[in-house]
Amino acid sequence: MQHLERQVVVNARLFDSQARVFRPGSTLVIEGDRLVAVTQEPIAVDDVARTIDAGGRAVLPGLIDAHVHVVATSHDLAGLALQPASLVAAQSSQLMAAMLRRGFTTVRDAAGADHGLRSAVERGLFQGPRLFIAGQPISQTGGHADLRPQGVKREMYCACAGLGIIADGVGEVRRAVREQVRQGVNHIKIMAGGGVSSPTDPLEGTQFSMEELRAAVEEAEAANLYALAHAYSPRAVSRAVQAGVRSIEHGNLIDEATARLMKQHGTYYVPTLATYAALADEGARLGWSESMLDKLQMVADRGLDAVRIARAEGVPVVFGTDLLGHMHGRQNTEFGLRAGAVPPLELLQSATSVAARLMGQERHLGALVPGAWADLLIVDGDPAESLDMLASPDTGIRLIMQGGRVVEDRLGT
Repeated sequence: MQHLERQVVVNARLFDSQARVFRPGSTLVIEGDRLVAVTQEPIAVDDVARTIDAGGRAVLPGLIDAHVHVVATSHDLAGLALQPASLVAAQSSQLMAAMLRRGFTTVRDAAGADHGLRSAVERGLFQGPRLFIAGQPISQTGGHADLRPQGVKREMYCACAGLGIIADGVGEVRRAVREQVRQGVNHIKIMAGGGVSSPTDPLEGTQFSMEELRAAVEEAEAANLYALAHAYSPRAVSRAVQAGVRSIEHGNLIDEATARLMKQHGTYYVPTLATYAALADEGARLGWSESMLDKLQMVADRGLDAVRIARAEGVPVVFGTDLLGHMHGRQNTEFGLRAGAVPPLELLQSATSVAARLMGQERHLGALVPGAWADLLIVDGDPAESLDMLASPDTGIRLIMQGGRVVEDRLGT
C-alpha cells in the first residue's frame, strides 16, 4: 500500500509495554515513519491522510525476534554455505517477507545476514523486518561454527564459504571481531560452548579461553557494540558472563547459581524453544546424526525449566526462535511453548520492550511512544488473558504497520 504522510489510529486499547498495562481509548498520530503523539485525551489532528479505527482492539508494538538467521534458508548449514550468495539472498527475501507478515517488524539476526540484506530491507528492495546483524560468528577451531566435516583440514577450507570465522588465540579473535566491525555489524556473535547442530563439539564443553572471550567483548565494546554468546552449559554460560557478554543465547542447561551470576552482571537471556520443538519433530527425517539427535533431546528436555530458573532469579528474558529452513514457519509457536512458564503480558514484553533494551533500541523500538518507529499490530482478543492471537497470526493479527507503512490490513474482513 502507498506510504501515507500523516495517519491516525483511533479507538485503540494501547499496550504500554514499559508499564505492562493497557490504556483504552488511545489515539496514535503518525508522521512519516514515526509516532509523534500517543494520548488518551481528545486530540485534533489536521491534514490527516488516513484514519485507522482499531475498534477498541488491542494495539501492540511490532514484535521483535531477538534470535533469527534470515539466511538459514535450509537446515543443512554446511550445504547452504556452498550455495551462491545471490540464490541465498533471493530465498532470504521470501523468508523475511513471511516473518513480517507474522507480525515481526524487527529481528536481531544472530549470524549470517550482512549489510547488503540489511540495506535491501531499508531501501524497500526486499520486504521484511528491520534487520540488526551479527555478520559471521566467531568460532574456535572445532567450535560450533566450524562446519568442516571431519578429515577436512583448515588449509583446505575457505572460512568465507562457511557460517563462521575460525579464530584461535587472542590476536586472531581481535582481528576477527574487528573485521566484523568493519563490515558494519550491529553486534558480535561468539561461540562460547558446544552446539546441537555442529558435528564435532560436545554440547557441555566450553570454547575459547577466558582471555579470548574477554578480547572479543573488549573489541566489541571498543566499537560501541556488544557481544552475544552461544552457550548451553552452566560452565560455558558462566565463563561468557564473566567475560562481559550482553546476552546468552539458548542456555538450556543453566542452573540457579548460573542464573544468579547472570543477574549480577546484568546479562540478558534469549531462550529459543521453537527450534528444539521443530527439530524434535523433524530432525530424524532431515538426516541428523544420532549424536546430534542425542544432544537435541538433552536441550529440549531442559528448555522450559531454564526459562523458569532465569525468571525466578530476575534475569531479563527475551523472545527468540533460532529456526532453520522451512521450520521458520513455526516462529510464532514460541509464544505457546513459553506460555506454561511466563504470564502473557510478561511474554509480550519479552518480544517488545525487553528485546529493544537488549539491543539498545528502547528509544526507537518495542514501545508505542512519541519518537519511536511507527511499528504496530492491531489484534483480536485480550493479550492479558492469552497470546493465542499471536500464536495464530493469520487470523489473530488484523493489521500490521511497519515504519508507518501498512503491510497487512484485515480489519475489514
